[in-house]
Amino acid sequence: MNIAGNVPPSGGTTPTDPAPELARLLFEPNISINGPIGQDTVTFFLGRLEEVRRSGQDMLMELNTIGGDADAARRIALEIRLFRRHSGRRAYCVGKTQVYSAGVTIFAAFDRHCRFLTEDAVLLVHERRMDTSLALSGPMRSCIQIVREELALLETAEQLEMEGFRELVNGSSLTTEELYRRATNNCYIHAEDACRLGLVAEVLG
Repeated sequence: MNIAGNVPPSGGTTPTDPAPELARLLFEPNISINGPIGQDTVTFFLGRLEEVRRSGQDMLMELNTIGGDADAARRIALEIRLFRRHSGRRAYCVGKTQVYSAGVTIFAAFDRHCRFLTEDAVLLVHERRMDTSLALSGPMRSCIQIVREELALLETAEQLEMEGFRELVNGSSLTTEELYRRATNNCYIHAEDACRLGLVAEVLG
C-alpha cells in the first residue's frame, strides 16, 4: 500500500513529504483519544501534546470517539492547528471505527492529506444539538433582551459550526453547502466514501 501525505506550507512541510509507514500510523500513535470528548480529554490531550513538542516528533493521533462536548473539541482542534503552524513538525490523524460528532471537529483540524481512516471507520456529521429551555419573566423589554441574547448565542454556534464544515471539506469534491445539507439529517460517511470524496488521504487496513 502506498501511503503518502503532506501538510500545506503553513504547517512547515511540502507536498512531497511522505507520511509515516503504515505500521507506525496504525500502531504507534503518540496521542490517543478513545472515548467521549470532554474537559478531561482536553487536559489529557494538552499533556500528551507537551510531550510530543518536547520530543521533537511529528504528531501522530489515533481518534476513536462517539463525540461529546463541542467546545472541548474546538479547543483540541485549535491546539492541533497551532502545532501545525508553529512547531515545524507534521500532524497526522488516523480515525478508527467511530469518528462521530465532536470528533469530526478534531479530525478536520488536520490537513486532508494527513487524515486517514481505517477500513471500518465511519464519520458522523450533524448539526450541533441544543438542549435548553427559555424562561421569560418580567418586563417585556427585559424578555426581549433575553431572547436576543439566546439568538446571538445560537447564531454564533451556527457560524462556528459552518467554519468546521468548511475546514473538513477544504480541497475535497464536497462543498460546504452540500455537507451542511447532509448534516441536517445526520450524515454518516463510510471510509471508502470519505476517500472518494477527497476528505481523507487514504483508507488503511
